[in-house]
Formats: sequence, C-alpha cells, structure tokens
Amino acid sequence: MLYWKKLPQKERQARIEKALEENVNFSLDTSLGYPASKLDSKVYYEEASFLTDAPTLKTYVANPNHIGCHTLGTSEKAFKGTQEMEREVLDVLAVDLFKAQPQSYDGYISPGGTEANIQAIWMYRNYFSYKLGANPYEIAILASEDTHYSIPKAANILMLDWLKVPVDFETREIDTFQLENIIIKAKEKGKRYFIVVSNMGTTMFGAIDNPNDYAHVLEKHHLIYKIHIDAAYGGFIYPFSNKESELNFENPKISSITIDAHKMLQAPYGTGIFLCRKGLIENVLTREAEYIEGMDLTLCGSRSGSNAVAVWMILFTYGPFGWCEKVRLLQMRTQWLCDQLDELKVAYFRDPFMNIVTIQSQYIQEALVKKFDLVPQKHNGDNSWYKIVIMDHVEVDHLSTFITDLKESLYVEKSITDKV
Repeated sequence: MLYWKKLPQKERQARIEKALEENVNFSLDTSLGYPASKLDSKVYYEEASFLTDAPTLKTYVANPNHIGCHTLGTSEKAFKGTQEMEREVLDVLAVDLFKAQPQSYDGYISPGGTEANIQAIWMYRNYFSYKLGANPYEIAILASEDTHYSIPKAANILMLDWLKVPVDFETREIDTFQLENIIIKAKEKGKRYFIVVSNMGTTMFGAIDNPNDYAHVLEKHHLIYKIHIDAAYGGFIYPFSNKESELNFENPKISSITIDAHKMLQAPYGTGIFLCRKGLIENVLTREAEYIEGMDLTLCGSRSGSNAVAVWMILFTYGPFGWCEKVRLLQMRTQWLCDQLDELKVAYFRDPFMNIVTIQSQYIQEALVKKFDLVPQKHNGDNSWYKIVIMDHVEVDHLSTFITDLKESLYVEKSITDKV
C-alpha cells in the first residue's frame, strides 16, 4: 500500500485539527465574500466540550465547502486543509484499492452513489459529443436488468436510451447471446457509441458483472465504448474478498468507478465517491462558474467537506489489514447463513465474494419478512426474491434466530401440503 496505513487516535485527531487550521475559520477570520459560514451556533454549539475529542464532529460544525475537483487544478483556498484530506482519501481508493498509477486519475467525494453514476454517464455523453462528434441519438447506455435505478434515472435526465440486458434468473450473469442481439439491433438503429455500466455488486443480489463480456461484443462489431464500474455497494468488500479481482484501473478497458462510503464503510449519508482516468472529467466543465476558484467539474457543485474527513477517519482508523479482517468476519457470517440454507434445501443466490444472500420468495412467508425487515426485489408486482445483507450489526445470533423461524415456517408449510 502506497498511501493507506493505520494511524493511532492522537495522530488522526492531530491531522484533522491541522486541516481545520488551514481552512477559513468563520469565527475568527475576516471573510466577507463567501456565501457560507459555520453551522448556526444557536443550534450547533461550537464550544461543547465533547467536540475537543470528536474532530469529525468538529469538522461538521466548521462546515467546509468542497466545491470543485481537487485532483485537477486549483480549488477554493478557504478550505485547502480539508481539501487535502479529500485528496488523501482519493489516493487511497484510486491507487491502493483500485490500482491506478499515482497522479493518473481524477475524482471527488460526491453526495452519493446515484450522483456519481450520473456524473459518469454525463461525462461520457459529453466526451462522445465533444471529442468524437457524436450526436445524442447515436449514444446509448448498456447495463443489465439488475442495474441500480440511478442508471435509468441518468438516462432520463440526459435523454439517452438505456438498453437493458437480461440476466440468467439463477446465476444473475449477463446473457451474452441477448447482449449481442441488443447491440446488433441498436447498431441498425444508428447507435455508434456505448456507455457501459458494469456492476461490482448489484443492489439486490450482490452480483458481479464481467465487463469483458460487454467489451468483447462491442469490439466484435467495431463500436466505440467506455466502461464505468458501479461499485457503489461492492467497492469496499469485493476487492478485499477476491484478491484476483481484475475490476480495477489495471484493466485498460475500465475508465471510471463509483463507490459508496455510506454502505459498507459506514460513513454518514450521503458519501459517494467518483473516480475516473485523467483526460475525461474536463468534459463536464461548467465554464459559467467564473466566480469559483478552480474549475466546477461536478454535478452537485457545493458539497460537504465533512464527509471527506469522515471517510478519511474510517480508512486510517482501520488501515488495510484491519479492514481485511472486518471483511473476512462478514464473509464467515455470510457463509454460515448459506450453509444453513443448504441444509434446508432453500434456493438462494450469493456471489462467493459478497455478503448479500438473496432467497427465492417461495421459501419466505410474510411473517418472516415483517419480523426481519427482509427487502423484496419488487414492492409492487410479482416478487421473486428477498435479500439479506450481512452488515456489521448482523451477528450470527440474529441469523440463527432467522434460520430457526424459517425452519419452523417450512415445517408448517410442508405439514399443510402433506395433509392436502
């Protein structure tokens, strides 16, 4: 690891305090030009004694604005201390986790994974238009039917067609035969440029797409494409559980990645992360933001620097080995659940490197859904699956209670069926 290490509490606290000292201090400095301030002191008491030992909370009170993209050009100097901490987070994630070369990427901490995905599609649409002369009707989004709803949302906002690729019901793998048919038909209709969204952990199943499936077919038909990895859920587990993962910047076909820190990493909402290779993010420059120091290259504009500090705090509290240990524990709990389901002969889907177990709905009664807050694939319409996510708070005792109740419900159902 080039950038990521475990730091003791005092060192973490000192680093955050140093960053705040380098930011504007709205309580002490004569700062007349900014349409911002610290949080209202009548509501958020900045002299509270507990803030001394809670540097992340102190950052929220200080209320730093991280407008801009701090990996590229200059940024608002009033918040340079916490901006540097954001760059440190991005170095850890881009270089140490997703294997980019130092200084070879751009990115920012966004208000969530939905925005980060939209940012990617916006960036590629503009890249195809500005650099390659594409017309909007020649551009399409390719993504599986299990893809997060942020993708059809992006298609709607950016007025692009989303070509939905079917997946196998049991394996959740992309149907490559159908994929090729979709691409052939799209080409016949004038589509020439494709924005591919490949999943590292789908929301419902934790399924992992193979981006090379898309690349192989698109190259076979001599079409132009860019691949974005939606790792909003899987980004903080899959690279640790699967050491052979090739879903990173060492793969030259991958150009951008979304990660969410408010899922596996347990950072505050909303904390998404957007990473892309150099030479791409400039395509979403808002030239009209002339009063901003540096360049506005993000969809959101202003965003909280406190979220960047929160992610920094989590990463440098655990360090890479501590985080690997946490992921292994969750994997063990997930495997325990799968072993119990196997004994009961209950059909489910689970990628072996993920901590999501999705059970076919015929095995789940409504009482179990309500008691354990199981999430359905569809709230309205035919529902085929319910998912269990083994997060940090989900212990084996919880899972054991679920299995006991599931076993009893299956026994009762079998008894009724036998009598009939």
